[in-house]
Amino acid sequence: MREISPAENISADDFLRIAPASIREFAFRIRAQKNEGRRPQPSAKLIDQSTLLTRELRAKLLDTVAALVDENLFGRAEMCLQFADLLCRALVYLQCPARAVIGKAIYYNAGREIFRWEHAWVRIKSELIDGNVDSLFENPIVPPTVCVAPYWGPVTEAPADRRLREDYG
Repeated sequence: MREISPAENISADDFLRIAPASIREFAFRIRAQKNEGRRPQPSAKLIDQSTLLTRELRAKLLDTVAALVDENLFGRAEMCLQFADLLCRALVYLQCPARAVIGKAIYYNAGREIFRWEHAWVRIKSELIDGNVDSLFENPIVPPTVCVAPYWGPVTEAPADRRLREDYG
């Protein structure tokens, strides 16, 4: 299994040797899931309302990108920029006019804002792909009340549990 260390010039194993016990425990849990083939796949919870490509290809693209980004030692919960970039590159290769977007994600529960942060997603014309959010539960800074499913479809039909505001600067 390939693993990408969070630190430059040090392997994942060397990084874990000097990491606090709680960090090691988290990484070992992720490793075990990877070895057992139990990592989350965006297609499992995807809200798919797209008319681009085929449903099967959309699911395969999301899961393949997720597997690549999941090579990070700590999984993909903090890898939305890398996820969006790789997905955008794959879509451009398939001749879709995709672009990766960086901005603010605001999450809601029962109409109340519960969390906001810098996030990345992909746009193709009037559609948006917010594909990496199924792993947010693993990020320690994201409150456990944030529970959103990946979405691929028209911007105007995006689930009410999130707002994505693009940075134009």
